[in-house]
Amino acid sequence: MAFDQVIQAVQSLNAEDSFRPRLDARQWQLLGDYFNEVSLRSGEVLVKYRDTERTLYLLEQGTLQLYVPAPPQSGRRPVAILRPGSIVGESAMFGDAPRMAQVEAMSPCTVWALPRHRLDEMALRQTAMALEVLRSLGAVMVARMQASLERGLPMA
Repeated sequence: MAFDQVIQAVQSLNAEDSFRPRLDARQWQLLGDYFNEVSLRSGEVLVKYRDTERTLYLLEQGTLQLYVPAPPQSGRRPVAILRPGSIVGESAMFGDAPRMAQVEAMSPCTVWALPRHRLDEMALRQTAMALEVLRSLGAVMVARMQASLERGLPMA
């Protein structure tokens, strides 16, 4: 399955906000069954600012950039560039607030999408695995919040 490349990217990413679930090889393969592959062209929007869809994404290949709105004269402000192995949209698994940033492909990308209803299915069928995924998503959110506070950015 092509999800193997995602697993490798996630496990090799060395970043403070890396997604690091403690899963064995079998669980990683099972996790892939809940995701859908999505291809993006350069410039294509993955997550639209203020949208309410509930999906998180794992970046297999390519580069994504996150933007937040800025005053009208300056348009938008870049917040982060994501490399392969990064996760984006994790807050969608925890609440119903609109998206806080827009995410666009800087290059052709392959991402893997996990809609919230699929995480709910995982929780019913693979409870321990879903709990570990949620714990890891929470750790990503904490790392990103700490980094934002250190940079003096307001939390949305």
